[in-house]
Amino acid sequence: MSALPLVALVGNPNAGKSALFNALTGARQKLGNYPGVTVERKAGRLSLADGRPLELVDLPGTYSLDPASPDEQVTRDVVMGRQAGEKRPDALVIVVDAANLDNHLRFALELIALGLPTIVALNMVDLATRDGLELDADALSRELGVPVIATVAVRKRGLDHLRTEMEGLLNGAPSPYPAPASAPRDFEATRQEARRIARAGIIRETPSRRLTAAVDRVALHPLAGLALLLALLFVMFQAVYAWSEAPIAMIEGLAEAAATLVRDALPDGILRSFLVDGVINGVGSVVVFLPQILILFFFILMLEATGYMVRAAFLMDGIMAKVGLSGRAFIPLLSSFACAIPGIMATRTISDPKDRLTTILIAPLMTCSARLPVYAVIIGAFIPARDIGFGIGLQGFVLFCLYLAGIVGAMFVALILRLTVTKGASGSFLMEMPKYQWPRPQDVLLGLWQRAVIFLKRAGTIIFTSTVILWLLLSFPRVPDGDPASQVDHSIAGRVASGLNVVLEPIGFNRDISLALIPAMAAREVAVSALATVYSIDAGDDEAALEQSLGDRLKGQWPLPTALAFLAWFIFAPQCISTIAVTRRETNGWKWPLFMVGYLFALAYVAAGVTYWTATALGLA
Repeated sequence: MSALPLVALVGNPNAGKSALFNALTGARQKLGNYPGVTVERKAGRLSLADGRPLELVDLPGTYSLDPASPDEQVTRDVVMGRQAGEKRPDALVIVVDAANLDNHLRFALELIALGLPTIVALNMVDLATRDGLELDADALSRELGVPVIATVAVRKRGLDHLRTEMEGLLNGAPSPYPAPASAPRDFEATRQEARRIARAGIIRETPSRRLTAAVDRVALHPLAGLALLLALLFVMFQAVYAWSEAPIAMIEGLAEAAATLVRDALPDGILRSFLVDGVINGVGSVVVFLPQILILFFFILMLEATGYMVRAAFLMDGIMAKVGLSGRAFIPLLSSFACAIPGIMATRTISDPKDRLTTILIAPLMTCSARLPVYAVIIGAFIPARDIGFGIGLQGFVLFCLYLAGIVGAMFVALILRLTVTKGASGSFLMEMPKYQWPRPQDVLLGLWQRAVIFLKRAGTIIFTSTVILWLLLSFPRVPDGDPASQVDHSIAGRVASGLNVVLEPIGFNRDISLALIPAMAAREVAVSALATVYSIDAGDDEAALEQSLGDRLKGQWPLPTALAFLAWFIFAPQCISTIAVTRRETNGWKWPLFMVGYLFALAYVAAGVTYWTATALGLA
């Protein structure tokens, strides 16, 4: 243990600590690990104005003294004098981001309350000035009761002043600032005090910053903010149907024209059936929903680019905390709305193993984009395209309710899991709010292009392969000439589906649904192509049936309770082998993937059954 005076750099992540450490120490640095842990120790030598050396240590960034990771625990233990092999610092230099004082001063108040000689380095003041914010360091000093030094670490501005103040602290010079009142112990009270001090230190700010603050008073309000979020989601789902009618009709027309061309060019037989029933009707029935997927992602990209998505995360953090989830789970769950696979992989950022496991187990409940074709074809077939008042479309409202049901279901399951198999306390989480900005059109267009490519690749690979396999299983063995039996009933796939339907019939499912669920394990969208292939083969040479869209065929053959039960099933069912595989990889075994598959299928069965029985009892037809 060194006999030199020890000064610790401490602060939130992304405050510029490392840049300040490098500027102060130069090449005189040593790297290692703290004893007993894998957390890196970064220390260096610094000479004061009088020539005395001191040791400077750069502590891992953290948001509070309540640790949620090994890095944060080391920071807490060092400043409290509890870290093995490390003496307690003689002084602290708290590094704060000048452009984000509200969040950074909250932690600073915690550190100042420890009673150690302290300096606050008001870092990155050049970026704050560029954004239209001018701060009064002296006013902040008076409020905090410690010296506040304006610095720009990357340009080495303010470093001499910082060295001088460090020298005074280590010499025991009395502080010219009155000691502050004791810091509030309550988290919310500390946050409010940090906001008050930040406002007291502002000399000037641009109208855009004031506008951001005014908007955030609504957007981050626990009630008004949640209402705004729900309203935005509502508009998004309304647009999915209202804006997609024309492009969907165009794609359907192209698919029908291609099918007619093949029928006219080829004689009746296996090849024509393969191209029309398997490829065009099967794959085309999924591709037709590309406009709706792109509209959905357009809104998501716009919300991300404007800076609103982080606000939504803040609002959801409060809700998730009530069911035992850490706020760190929000980003993986948000990613799962696109696809559960990257969402599950993103849980690696969650340090607590029980928090991480819970998030993995509920990620498939987030309504991924693969469910949208299933929802769209059923809603389009069974839900009337009419207004229910105030310009609200019934179809968009139902889609909104399906997404909401997935979220509510995930929160309910998380609560049960945290009370049972993943029982334990959840950690705290703080988020920094970016400024609002206009989205760049080129970024939005690039994001939509990438999403379209991903979807079409799935259509050309997984969906195509699954559809072809299903077509083969539906086409063989062939019905003998003169046999009145249906080709679907006579086929291998039809016989398997009839056996499975014994289990699924009590919840309102028919043979065709039972058949579609099997290939849909490859990807949820395959359920749509599977149904299209089944009905195309079942139609045979019936020209009137062949001219019908998939939605019209479903409407003619399914009762409404069955359609509603089918929707309820897809809210919960783990119809994705890739998701199961990535869960096995992330949990290092089959125990939790099998548990996940078991409880999700059980939930899907119960939800579909309750929906079917209730709808039937109400006399819905």
